Amino acid sequence: MPALLWNLLLVGISVIAGWLIKFLLSLFVRKPAANKDEFTLVHSILFRLGKAFNYFLPLLILNMVLPLMRVPPKYLPLMGKAAEIALTLSFAALVIGIIKVLEDYISHTYDLKKSNNLKERKIRTQLQFLRKLAVALILVLTACVILLSFDSMRKLGAGLLTGVGVGGIIIGFAAQKSLGNLLAGFQLAFTQPIRIDDVLVVEGEWGRVEEITLTYVVLSIWDQRKLILPINYFIEKPFQNWTRTGSEILGTAFFYLDYTIPIDAIRKEYERLVQTSPLWDKRVCTLQVTNITDRTLEVRALMSAATSGNAFDLRCYIREHLIKYVNEHYPGGLPITRIVKN
Repeated sequence: MPALLWNLLLVGISVIAGWLIKFLLSLFVRKPAANKDEFTLVHSILFRLGKAFNYFLPLLILNMVLPLMRVPPKYLPLMGKAAEIALTLSFAALVIGIIKVLEDYISHTYDLKKSNNLKERKIRTQLQFLRKLAVALILVLTACVILLSFDSMRKLGAGLLTGVGVGGIIIGFAAQKSLGNLLAGFQLAFTQPIRIDDVLVVEGEWGRVEEITLTYVVLSIWDQRKLILPINYFIEKPFQNWTRTGSEILGTAFFYLDYTIPIDAIRKEYERLVQTSPLWDKRVCTLQVTNITDRTLEVRALMSAATSGNAFDLRCYIREHLIKYVNEHYPGGLPITRIVKN
């Protein structure tokens, strides 16, 4: 058999054998899910590792049959080096896929859809940071393994380590802010002043933490804008976290009414409105006169809700219906200007 045909045959056998092994493994572990949207560990493994196995298994078999190829001896080291680099890259993709499978499993276990999801938000915040850090480390280590596999690169690396100390100091100063962001990311992930899905007020904007990366945080604003802040912002500057220890929150609504308004009747109607609303979490429901001016009474309605979103909707509901009640039953109870003639 001609050498070229023999070599192509070995390559074809490697590819077919690798894909066949992958297909048989997928048949062995595959279990149909009752619902396509339902999470299963097997589905995650097939989805995250399928493409990596498509390259890793054929390259592994090709590396094993490489000595059987009929090529001139001077080309064997080059072919072996190319196969080694390709195998290293595919193995790195396989390890990254395994990390993503673990992330899928933990994300499914700690679901954020719960109403009181403090524990879930803690785990998901650390998980997201650690996954990105692990992937970055794998990429760096893969690049190092490939470069150090060349003798010339090893010599170059030794020369750089011994001969460019001053340059290293300069680069260190230049990268000081980036390193500070990375260290701030570690601190943020484990001390957790903020977590995924936390409700924050930052720079006068209300929003939820959507993503925490190694260098920045994405805040999803209520009107669908995105506020992107450097990660060390949350270490160095003050901000409001409405869900630091829980999602429950108090809401207020202020009313400015005339002195003639019967406060007891307003309080009774307010309590009825709150107690019949499904947005109220049955913790706090009070109405008090908190200030007086020369023309009006300041009445504060204080109410509680399970989440900040529910609190906002409950406050709007109380404003609308309590003003409607005053207009219908006490039309003179709204602020008016009196002129007294002597």
